[in-house]
Amino acid sequence: MRFYQSCLGGELEITLLRDTPMKDQAPASLHDKVGYAHLTSGSIEISATDWQHQTRAPRQGNTVGLYLSGGTYADLKEVFGKLAVGADPDLLDELRDLPFGTYGHLADRFGVHWFFRGERSTSPSNGDVAE
Repeated sequence: MRFYQSCLGGELEITLLRDTPMKDQAPASLHDKVGYAHLTSGSIEISATDWQHQTRAPRQGNTVGLYLSGGTYADLKEVFGKLAVGADPDLLDELRDLPFGTYGHLADRFGVHWFFRGERSTSPSNGDVAE
């Protein structure tokens, strides 16, 4: 989440499982995991938690999909560009205008999938592709 804060800016709040009432329901091995993280940057908010499933093994990229919603096209374009550095090019859908607004997707350098949705671009080019 600190990497994402470096891309988006804003305020980050991180609460470890050991600092919540949930700690009594989990083994001590999970107490140093993030129970809740919340990043607020302007009109954009992201919430996350560490993998805490006790019987399944996590694999990089299969445990989370983050949805980034809100903000203008310019806001999303800036964040998309930062997260796209080192991203998997086969899993990169550039930001574009769709009937419901701007949409884009990427799997960042950590294998985390990001889905973007926001206001339509005011200056689409080449059909329905936003600049």
